[in-house]
Amino acid sequence: MNIDQIRQVIHEEVTKAVNEVTKYHQFQLPPMLTRKQLMELFNISQTKTSELLNRADFPVFREAGVLIPTHLLFRWIEKHTRWVEENTSFFKKTAM
Repeated sequence: MNIDQIRQVIHEEVTKAVNEVTKYHQFQLPPMLTRKQLMELFNISQTKTSELLNRADFPVFREAGVLIPTHLLFRWIEKHTRWVEENTSFFKKTAM
């Protein structure tokens, strides 16, 4: 691959990334997610959704049905991603 081809590949990848970020900035989540919204957001089945909702550490507000506070959901994701980063080599794998 020559330098022009490399530049073209980089340009295409950056363009794709910017388009993805723009798409998600236009998408706003409600303060509380329903079970169905959680399934759609994570693209998971009813079984996996039930597993998450039954975890002791998963943020669920049950006083008004089953609702997931969006800000706590993202905090939970960040906490668990950080744990994986600190305790495994999952993110340290490099492509060959």
